[in-house]
Amino acid sequence: MDWQAKFKAQRSNTFFEDGRADREPVPGTVAFGDLREDDHLYRGKDNGVWARTFPPQFEISKQSMDRGKERFGIYCSPCHGLIGKGDGMIAQRADSMQQGRDSWVQPTNLIQDHLRQQPVGQLFNSITHGIRNMPAYGPQIDVEDRWAIILYVRALQKSRSTQLASLTDSERGSLQ
Repeated sequence: MDWQAKFKAQRSNTFFEDGRADREPVPGTVAFGDLREDDHLYRGKDNGVWARTFPPQFEISKQSMDRGKERFGIYCSPCHGLIGKGDGMIAQRADSMQQGRDSWVQPTNLIQDHLRQQPVGQLFNSITHGIRNMPAYGPQIDVEDRWAIILYVRALQKSRSTQLASLTDSERGSLQ
């Protein structure tokens, strides 16, 4: 195999009319394992509309919540803050530099009521493709981790919007 006839990348090739050894992939070619046909899991859509539930493949568990908290701390908290109020260290720095008036757009407060009502699929889309000044995190964050982040965000939203009086005695007792 050391001496087989082959064309190396970036070398010329007289066989093809354009003289290149490298060939473009056939249009529509998908790398093995990257077909991603499941719209619910990969696009946050269920029957063409934003999914209101987590995909069946995504396990809702303490491990998923912990993973979501960890990923939120890495990717989201610098702008949105540790509890999602839009007061992360980047926002604080911009405010301290008086950049907030003209060139700085305050990160979204994730606890707002309209975001609590937003379907999880739409949140998934925002993380994947970005929204307004927020960049797309789809290339950096795995699909399962994006769902875990949404699970954690939902927990943050619930923890900030639930009144103590609405909890049962056992739930109140479990609070620290």
